[in-house]
Amino acid sequence: MDKPIVSVSGIRGVIGETLLPEEALRWALAYGTMVNGGTVVLGRDTRPSGEMLRGAVLAGLLSTGCKVIDLGIVPTPTLQLAVQHWQADGAVALTASHNPAEWNALKFFEPSGMYLDADGLKRLRGIYESGQFRRARWNEVGQIQTDATAIDRHIERILTCVDIDRIRERRFRVVIDCANGAACFISPRLLERLNCEVIPLFAEPTGIFQRDPEPIAENLSELCRRVRETGADVGFAHDADVDRLAIVADGGEALGEEMTLVIAVYHVLAHKERGPVVTNLSTTMAIDEVAKTFGVPVYRTPVGDINVSKRLKEVGGAIGGEGNGGVIYPRIQYARDAIAALALVLEFMAMHEEPLSQLVQRLPRYHMVKKRLPIGAVPVHELLERIKTRYTAEEVVEEDGVKLRWDDHWVHVRPSGTEPILRVIAEAKTPERAEQLCDEVIADLSKMLKVSG
Repeated sequence: MDKPIVSVSGIRGVIGETLLPEEALRWALAYGTMVNGGTVVLGRDTRPSGEMLRGAVLAGLLSTGCKVIDLGIVPTPTLQLAVQHWQADGAVALTASHNPAEWNALKFFEPSGMYLDADGLKRLRGIYESGQFRRARWNEVGQIQTDATAIDRHIERILTCVDIDRIRERRFRVVIDCANGAACFISPRLLERLNCEVIPLFAEPTGIFQRDPEPIAENLSELCRRVRETGADVGFAHDADVDRLAIVADGGEALGEEMTLVIAVYHVLAHKERGPVVTNLSTTMAIDEVAKTFGVPVYRTPVGDINVSKRLKEVGGAIGGEGNGGVIYPRIQYARDAIAALALVLEFMAMHEEPLSQLVQRLPRYHMVKKRLPIGAVPVHELLERIKTRYTAEEVVEEDGVKLRWDDHWVHVRPSGTEPILRVIAEAKTPERAEQLCDEVIADLSKMLKVSG
């Protein structure tokens, strides 16, 4: 049987195929050993496999002597805040985020609430492979404590960081697409606290996804339709664990997940605080233009929440995030937080009289194409080397795969941390140029894969 994918994004696989309960148990034993039987926060999304994985993970943590703070079904950013609240030694989230329903994952966190970094994952993996697990005696087995207030604390934290009176005065009409995931328990409640007229969509926490949970434009046709039909001011969409936010403007146009971070960065720099911006290598160039307008630097990191969060903290940044709809606002926490992002976007809208569809016309906007290529058994480094030598670029960045950059366009080729594929992302001034560049690179890679096969 194939093994699950192991990366800083978690231990991820297809339930019943590449991710089995015995695998989850073993990883939980390793993590409980790594935190030396300390306090661990546990939460999950709504996937039907979540309860099964929860049982396996609880067994592993309790048998190593861990005290487990069980949050039940919560957004991942809610769990990350709870780590700080409980001064815990770490946390485990059971969620495959944007992956389809047959997938699930174990995600591991540091006492800071941030994901385990590469060094932490290496240490965890070493314990997992050694099988040298901490074993609690009968009278040292860990105990479970439930926490039903984590979502309330998260909402209150967000409300202290935005002008709630200004938002409430506008009484926005909002369609909220919860993807039948963990957002069902928080986003509608936050919107109600902000005096919005809430129109729920896919808001039953069944874990049976009625659309692909990745909130990219092509998966949001129903949200776009609902925004148009109801005359809503805005539509919001989440993934299953609520660390991503996509936006549909009034009139029903899906803005694309890249624009979420562009809007948040512009709003924070213009109206809240000035400071460095941190994002990853695959995020739109529009971020650089916005930052230049306000005279602040942009730092880019390899893809991954932990990479952006750590750099953001190091440089004392004002805001950061990733172009997949993940916004990191340090005043709330160093983690992608789609509920906080939702509040920031509403605050941005409340500060202007024009509708969102007009406001975004003032912001820089590029065209991005994201495609994927299954790679089989061909070594990734050979494919990346081909791309690096095939093209002459103004800048070549090899920090995370290979990124080739020119003045007004770029292409980034990198192995996925969540699927056995190469991601090929291109951005340019026009959709035609971005599509052409992306297809050209994929054609080159496909030729190499065909020869190797």
